[in-house]
Amino acid sequence: MLDDFLVRAVLAAVGAALAAAPLGVFVVWRRMAYFGDATAHAAVLGVALSLAISVPIFAGTLIVALLMALMVARLAGQGHSSDMVLGVAAHGALALGLVAVSLVEGPRVSLESYLFGDILAVSKTDLAVIWGGGLLVAGLLLSRWQKLVTATVSEDLAWAAGINPRHERLVLMVSLAVVVAVALKVVGALLIGALLIIPAAAARPFCRTPEGMLAATAGLGVLAALGGLWGAWIFDTPAGPSVVCAAVALFGISALAGRR
Repeated sequence: MLDDFLVRAVLAAVGAALAAAPLGVFVVWRRMAYFGDATAHAAVLGVALSLAISVPIFAGTLIVALLMALMVARLAGQGHSSDMVLGVAAHGALALGLVAVSLVEGPRVSLESYLFGDILAVSKTDLAVIWGGGLLVAGLLLSRWQKLVTATVSEDLAWAAGINPRHERLVLMVSLAVVVAVALKVVGALLIGALLIIPAAAARPFCRTPEGMLAATAGLGVLAALGGLWGAWIFDTPAGPSVVCAAVALFGISALAGRR
């Protein structure tokens, strides 16, 4: 069954959407959208590192994304303006990554697949990485769900309940780095933030509990993935951006329905 590239593309899109769902709700609740972009843009630098030292793209991307997340969190915690730090990190990491890729010796590397994804070229190994990383993130976040929700609602409440909010923030950073590495092949470094934010934002107006929002986000994410792939197949458009366009359409419907 996996010899059909369309089946692999569908499985990859669904896996990435499900991996992003539990993290996406916390990105929206904590207003970490720009933080997610900064980490995702660092993925391009991870690609350059992987090509330079001949390690798997997933490994290089994961390491650089995690280092970027920790660096941004540390600088923001030292009194620097969060917006300033995130702006410098996001644009600086992307520019540095593009320059670094151009300096890597060997055959010229096409950056388009890393910037916007190349889901139709997903291999069986890529599928294993996507679903393995997704299950890891889902398991980590769901096992700490109540602690993460409490720390998100109020850090003071978390301390009173014996929960270290800094520890929970670190869990989210590690999860974010894994999702960035997992989703790079599906939607690319420039659109990973959209995969995190838009399904959760679309689900938010209709949910009254954290668990309900998680379920709705996962459902809308999968719907956007399938709808985007269908649109890419019918209209011969890039698959990664088409998935994001489908998510934006769902958000538009959500926004209009939420006003009634």
